[in-house]
Amino acid sequence: MARRVRANPGEGARLREEILVAAESLMAEAGTEEALTLRAVAARTGVSTPSVYMHFANKDELIEAVCLRSWDELARRIRGVEDPDPFQRLGGCGRAYAGFALEYPTQYRVLMMRPTDNPAAHACFELMAAAVRDCVDAGVLRGHPGRITLGLWAAIHGCVSLLIAQPGFPWPDVDDFVDQVVRTAGLGSAVYSRVQKAPLVASGKLAQTFDAACRTIRSDVEHTSDQ
Repeated sequence: MARRVRANPGEGARLREEILVAAESLMAEAGTEEALTLRAVAARTGVSTPSVYMHFANKDELIEAVCLRSWDELARRIRGVEDPDPFQRLGGCGRAYAGFALEYPTQYRVLMMRPTDNPAAHACFELMAAAVRDCVDAGVLRGHPGRITLGLWAAIHGCVSLLIAQPGFPWPDVDDFVDQVVRTAGLGSAVYSRVQKAPLVASGKLAQTFDAACRTIRSDVEHTSDQ
């Protein structure tokens, strides 16, 4: 156990931060929150176990506080996505979300893959909803922004949750796979927002319609890139 200089009165906030840093490093080393104990955190910090209890009532409270620290990084990444086109920016937000989850799998699993009441989920929703509202305002997406956001969020969350929970599965290149899911969710939402529950034509006719639409999209992209 490292020797630590006793904190002066009023330095409780500094000790709390040191405890969080120690707990975060222990979680990262173990790769799971299960290995984290208040005694181990106290030893890593250089204080007694009761000193940790002065700041966190139990292990679950400490773990959630550690994980919420990293959520500021997710917000920074999403807000840092810059693209004048709202639909491209929305895709960038989805990739930023997935990248964060895969870089901080333990924190993501604790906050988003088990029942818990924390502000992280609401914060994530609001960040994604802001990008979706821009797409609705631009006309590329149609419908209620909140409902669209939930659909997109469910797709990205499902993708990263599988990647985290099943690391041994024969996944393709992760970056390519994430990009595929992001594009599928975005383009699918754009199409669904226009047809919704309307009856679909026969598969052959539907394939022809999609082929024609995709030829137009590719032609527009090539034309734009030539300018």
